[in-house]
Amino acid sequence: MTKLIQFAFLFGISISLISCSGSKPKVRTARVHTKKERKTIIKPQFAVDFQYSNSLSSILAKAAKENKLVFVDIYTDWCTPCKMMDKDVFTDKPTGDYLNKNFISYKVNAEKENGPDLNLIFGVQVYPTLLFLNEKGQVLSRKDGAAYHSELLRLADDALQFQAGI
Repeated sequence: MTKLIQFAFLFGISISLISCSGSKPKVRTARVHTKKERKTIIKPQFAVDFQYSNSLSSILAKAAKENKLVFVDIYTDWCTPCKMMDKDVFTDKPTGDYLNKNFISYKVNAEKENGPDLNLIFGVQVYPTLLFLNEKGQVLSRKDGAAYHSELLRLADDALQFQAGI
């Protein structure tokens, strides 16, 4: 009987040692990103000298003072064609030089600050929406959707010619 008790005792100890072995329970972890970490995303260096303002009227006043028209890029953070234009079009030096020479360029997030108001005023339904305005805020040329270099420059030329009365 003592051998049976010894066996049971050793068996119990063995079972408890096995169940308490060094393996740690698996725990799921998730990395939490703070707002500060999200803001460190590197954005392309634009060749276009974009102005950022909560007021279209201040941009229009600057355009009138400098005798230029206004180019407006209405975009969203989640819009893939908007990101494409940021990466490929607005970083292009010849395109930037042309726009900087003839326009005050204004970049507006459609979902923040005065963006929703401009969406309503200009009937924006597609992103990006590209507008060429005179100093009074009247639309001279418009493109709903992305435009590559040649199309963007053609739209800019159309606005300049319309303003000149050609």
